[in-house]
Amino acid sequence: MSGHNKKRPIYLDNHATTPVDPAVLNVMLPYYQEKFGNPHSGTHFYGWEAREAVELVREQIAALIGAEPGEIYFTSGATESNNLAIKGVARMYRGRKDHMVSCVSEHMCVLDSMFHVEREGTKVTYLEVGNDGLIDLGALADAITDDTILVSIMTVQNEIGVIQPMAEIGAICRERGAFLHTDAAQAVAKMPIDVKAMKIDLLSLTAHKFYGPMGIGAIYIGRKPKVRLEPIFSGGGQENNFRSGTLPAPLCVGLGKACELGLAALAEEPARLGEMRDHLLGRLQVALPGIHVNGGMAHRVPGNLNISFEGVRAEDIMAAVPDLAISSGSACTSESDESSYVLRAIGLSNDLAESSLRFGLGRFTTPEEVDYAADRLIAEISRLRQEKRDAGISTGATAPVLDEVK
Repeated sequence: MSGHNKKRPIYLDNHATTPVDPAVLNVMLPYYQEKFGNPHSGTHFYGWEAREAVELVREQIAALIGAEPGEIYFTSGATESNNLAIKGVARMYRGRKDHMVSCVSEHMCVLDSMFHVEREGTKVTYLEVGNDGLIDLGALADAITDDTILVSIMTVQNEIGVIQPMAEIGAICRERGAFLHTDAAQAVAKMPIDVKAMKIDLLSLTAHKFYGPMGIGAIYIGRKPKVRLEPIFSGGGQENNFRSGTLPAPLCVGLGKACELGLAALAEEPARLGEMRDHLLGRLQVALPGIHVNGGMAHRVPGNLNISFEGVRAEDIMAAVPDLAISSGSACTSESDESSYVLRAIGLSNDLAESSLRFGLGRFTTPEEVDYAADRLIAEISRLRQEKRDAGISTGATAPVLDEVK
């Protein structure tokens, strides 16, 4: 074992969450101490100070996604934003338009919200995806009817990292008179997004996926065409009555700084992550037969890699490399014992789905960490396969001799 094991594991699970950027933490701290005012207190300096900071954050979020500041509303994160978009639209337009379209590989909070509005009377069509993880645009166009009020398609799939063609999807929705919502939690600050050019009407995001704090997110609600929502929270009517509750100014400020840093990082960070991701994949492919990349590589967010390793279960691999922080799928559904519904949706067998690992490279991942991870994975997967062969169990892959694994 390497001396690295005496330290904290190498973190390769940046789709689950990202560390807070030090620059983000620095701007947050004063709002826990001397600038602690309630942004809704309109009668004194402390409230005005906090309110001014929060309004600046709307500008920072808007700049990142091509929106107007007045179209940005704060939430606790993407799960709440997704719930608000889907349930809020369904309830506001119920009785006039009672149909929605989504996709089988959406995040579970989107699917659960769709299941919920179905129980309330909204009909939902769920589009299938191909082996590459992408929806068929013709099937989308066919699914939209005169009764369709909303289409909800995520920009970047959280497990396999594939990027849906949002501009084309937006054009179809706008032409057919349906609002387009996208869960962009895995896309914001990782790829360019322009809600106006892409004709996106509602967008969900969360700070902790791009180096901001947990517990704060936002929803973009377009004005042209105007989207109307029924709020899902009752209270004091904050956020233009879309989302009642006291805004956490420190978290808002952290989200804003994360957006500012993310916008600046788009010039170089995706290319750097893509190079490291491709290097990791190349090393694994050379040393380990019987591995499969899940989802198409042509349309994939740069930091993502999802791979199935024939003949060895993901949980056994993770147990063998405690010095690597990796996952077998979405952190939000990790309590389930079933194999990933997303991987099954793109055609994987249960065996391959259960042998899949998700790698999420991020801003603070180094090339040295990637090489270390490759070394450990090659050694341990080769060992696990050899143990199975020694026990007379087929692995479905011809592994290299252990002595040859460096």
